[in-house]
Amino acid sequence: MNIPVLVKDIMWTEVDIINSKCTVQNALRNMKHKKTKMLIVDKAHEHDEYGVVLIADIAAKVIAKGRSPDRVNAYEVMTKPAISVHPDMEIRYCAKLLTRLNLSRCPVLDNGKIVGMVSLTNIVLNGLHIV
Repeated sequence: MNIPVLVKDIMWTEVDIINSKCTVQNALRNMKHKKTKMLIVDKAHEHDEYGVVLIADIAAKVIAKGRSPDRVNAYEVMTKPAISVHPDMEIRYCAKLLTRLNLSRCPVLDNGKIVGMVSLTNIVLNGLHIV
């Protein structure tokens, strides 16, 4: 019997979290990790939800519309609430969820806090041995 691979086994833990009032220009400048195509927008307060800004959002809502990235805030282009998964979820269910929702990646939340990020690329490249 195969031991299931969990999201926490393959997620990366270096995640960029920005403030919703951060400009798109600053958000892009502050991206620290080469594989980052998604920025997490922090909660404004305890009962708020996380948001996400994708490279595609910036392309469609800022660049394609001729808006200046230094005059657009993250909250104007983010998707909120962010779809997230739990670190103990099996990657096969994570893959089903992401593909069903046409997402390539999502944040990993544990007890309401961001603990990592998982992507279909991670799932495929790290989950091949479970076929």
